[in-house]
Order: sequence, then structure tokens, then C-alpha cells
Amino acid sequence: MQDSPGLRRRGLLAAASGIGALALVGCGGGPDGQDDRGSGDGDGKPRRGGRLRAAFAGGGASETLDPHLANLFADVARAKALFDKLADYGDDLSARPRLAVGWEPNAGLDRWKVTLREAEFHDGKAVTAEDVLFSYRRIADPGKAFRAKASLEPIDLAASRAVDGRTVEFVLKRPTAEFPNVLAAFGAYIVPDGTSDADFEGKPVGSGPFRFVSFAPGRSAVFRRNDAYWDGAPYLDELEFVVANEESARVNALLGGQVEYAHELNPTTARAHEGKGQIEIVRLRNSAMQAFAMKTDRAPFDDARVREAFFLIADRQELIDGALSGAGVVGNDLFGKGYEYYAGTLPQRGQDLDRARSLLKAAGAEKLEVTLDTSAVAAGFTEAASIFRDQAAKAGVTVKVRMGSKDSYWADILDSGTLCCYRSGAMPIEAHISQRLLTDSTTNATKWHHKDFDALYRQAQATKDDKERAAVFARMQRRLYAEGGFLVWGFADWIIATARNVKGVEDQAPANTLDWARFDKVWLA
Repeated sequence: MQDSPGLRRRGLLAAASGIGALALVGCGGGPDGQDDRGSGDGDGKPRRGGRLRAAFAGGGASETLDPHLANLFADVARAKALFDKLADYGDDLSARPRLAVGWEPNAGLDRWKVTLREAEFHDGKAVTAEDVLFSYRRIADPGKAFRAKASLEPIDLAASRAVDGRTVEFVLKRPTAEFPNVLAAFGAYIVPDGTSDADFEGKPVGSGPFRFVSFAPGRSAVFRRNDAYWDGAPYLDELEFVVANEESARVNALLGGQVEYAHELNPTTARAHEGKGQIEIVRLRNSAMQAFAMKTDRAPFDDARVREAFFLIADRQELIDGALSGAGVVGNDLFGKGYEYYAGTLPQRGQDLDRARSLLKAAGAEKLEVTLDTSAVAAGFTEAASIFRDQAAKAGVTVKVRMGSKDSYWADILDSGTLCCYRSGAMPIEAHISQRLLTDSTTNATKWHHKDFDALYRQAQATKDDKERAAVFARMQRRLYAEGGFLVWGFADWIIATARNVKGVEDQAPANTLDWARFDKVWLA
């Protein structure tokens, strides 16, 4: 639904900060304001030195460096520069060890021992099991609204304990085979035991690749290389995040040499600049599911034949070309193309208007009229609605497009209407199911309520063998493919632009995964 799982994209909805926010101290490149990037030797080998300036949409004066409050992409990028999690999501959205060197469940999958690697906080103190428990208990504080709270819900934190300095035993409330996903949860960063809220307003201490230098909410954050980082010191001397809420401001700053990295471009802008030589366009594939969500608990979509007809009305390539300027790949009515457990062997669904008309006739819906909710809240939404309206007309269906408010769209469509434009950022398929497709899921936009489907999810979570668990997830996806409420027509690229001398930006990692915004692996040639 949202650009980043669970995010309220207030940064993109805020008023533009203006390019003046980019004209900050140190813009010369090096820590002393001098441009020490050099020309590089052109052999493609990483080199040390320089300051990289990265432009993101921000959140104004309310911005914070508290990693447990990270909501915007800018927040998350700053958090992963300063802090670490026990695990993070790989390119296929499986959990990869970070501060945790490994994990092992008991036979019942309700107790997990997590072993920590040898790592230090920026103040030289070792990262310990007590730091982990403190961090998770802080996140789970019932009086706070930290974003990873729901993800940590399966853990009985009162019963969990530090076995020794580098071993945590997590006691779970129920068997959970996908527990490593909890360790990788968005916002589940590890901070030192005893850290107070005020510490994040002064000089925050983490274990990440960069150390804190300065922070001006809504304007800039400057970090310096952590030479003692457990995963290897970054190549950059310094990293500066600058705020530019409007896409045009980010692009103009990049073209004008005021920044070297611009986050989140729309497809039209990217196509206009790609291959022109001024800047480099980086496309992060499979970053955003693009869909129409049908409410399965109300007419006309309470009839599975109508839902199947809509699956067959969609010309997916036309939607990719028209709504995303070609910046994506076709979908097959399932979330997570290319991710772990994705049912990639199911036949690719294509447009079949004759079959769609036949299904609608059988359902008594030959002259169906439906309202499609959309908004300018996300790139391609209004275009996709218009294109699908024209496609549906060819099957005798009248689609009325209704524009919604950017400020309330995501909340409005969860319960109202029958059909809406929808998108989602990257997350594990297991998390997509648990958050959106179970009877008690809080963001169940399709109102998919089936107790037997819930039972299959619990079966998958309690299945220790990887192949057997994958088979259960495949069974669940076959049902969604046949009669679910998500018409997933595509997967959009997430688009970044960089200066030509910026190297090491990963182009295979969906947004929000481990290698997205990995500024510790980037260098200036």
C-alpha cells in the first residue's frame, strides 16, 4: 500500500524545503570543505575519501535520529548509517545475519538462540545481549508508537534472557519458523543499554558504519566514517544527508553539482535523463508492487467469477508502459516476484476479454458499473486508473474513476469503496500475508477473510523443514492466484540518480533491503 512497509509518506507530502536547504556547510566535498574527490584512476577500484551528499525527501522539524521512530526513507537511510539490526533483508527478502552471526531454534520453534558477532558501539563498548534486550523492550513499550512494535509481538520479552554476553534466548508466544524476519524487521535497530530519548537529540551512539557529527532536522545530517566498523570501514570520509522534498529540487541539485545522490525519481524524469551523460540512473527492480485491490467481502467482488474477470481484463504491459513509462515488469496477481517463496511456476496471466465477458455473464454482471478509487499519492496511480478504465470498457464494464486526497488516501481505502489503486514496498512474502491477508490483519485492504487460509499460515509458521514450509506457502499463493483480491499488474522500479563519479551503488536491491542506501559501500571515483 505504501512506498515503504508501514510508512506514512509525510515527507513527500510536505511543502518543499527549497533548494536553500542544500547550500550547507561542507558542500565542497571533503570534511574541511575542500574538494578532495580527485579524478580517480578510472580502473573501477574503490578508493577512500570525500564527502557524498545525498538528497532525500524529509519530514521537516519533526525529524529525529531515533532509529526506532524511523518512518521516512530519509529516516531509514540515516538510521542504517548510524545503527545496525540483528539481521536485514537480502535481495530476495530473506533474512541475512548482521549483528547476529547466527540463530538456532528449538524443536518446537518457540525458543530461538541468537549469537552476536563481535562488534562495538561508537563509544568503544561491545554490543551485548543486554543491549539487544534493552532495544527490543524499548521498541515494545506499550506507551510508545515505535514502528517495529508489531513485528516484535511474537516475542515474550519478559521471559527472554541473556544467556551470556553474546547469546540471547528469545522465548516466543507461539511457534514461528520465520523468526529471522522478526530480527530483520523495519526499525528493529540495536542501541546501547540505557539509552534515553534525549540521547538521540544530542550525540546518538550506534554500531553502524558512520559516526554522528551534526544534525539539523529538516535540513541536514552529517556523519563521519567509523574506522572500527565490524563490516569494514566505509570508503567515504563523510556522508551528508540533505533535504529536498520536491523531486525537481533533488534532480536540479544533482544536475547543478550540489549533491551526488538523489533518491526517488519518477519514471518520466528518469527516461528524460537516462543515457544523456550528465547523471547516472539506477533502477532498483521489483521495489514496488503495483495493483488494484478488490474488496472480496462486498458486491461485486464477493463473487470470485467477477474477480477472475478483472484479472483477465488487465493488459499488464499496457499498464507498465502507460502508467510507469515502461519502468517495471508485469505482475501475475501475486506479491513478491523474485522473493523467497514466490510461486513463480504459475502461468503468466494475460488479457482475455472473451473469457472475462463470459465470467461476468455467468455472474449476472454483464453491464457492471464500479468505482475505482485513486489519488496522486503515488507515481502512476492516476494514469493506471485511466488506462484500466479504458481496458474494462472493452469487456463491457463501466469504471468510474474517483480521485481521493493524498493526505488521507491510504487510510480511506482500507475500509471504504470496492476497488482501488494500491502499491506496496518490499517485504517478505510471509510478512505480506500476515499483515494483509489474515482475518485479523490490520491492513487487509481486500478484506480477504478465510479461516482455512489463516490455518495454512499457522501451519507454515510451525513447519521447520524449509521445503515443506515453501510447499505450504505455494499452496496459499495458488489460491490467491485463482481467487484473491489483489490484481497485481506490475512491479515498478525504484529509481535513484547519481553523479557520474559515484560508484558502488547497488542496482539489484529493492528499496528497504540491506543493500539499498548502503553508503558504506559507495565511493567517489
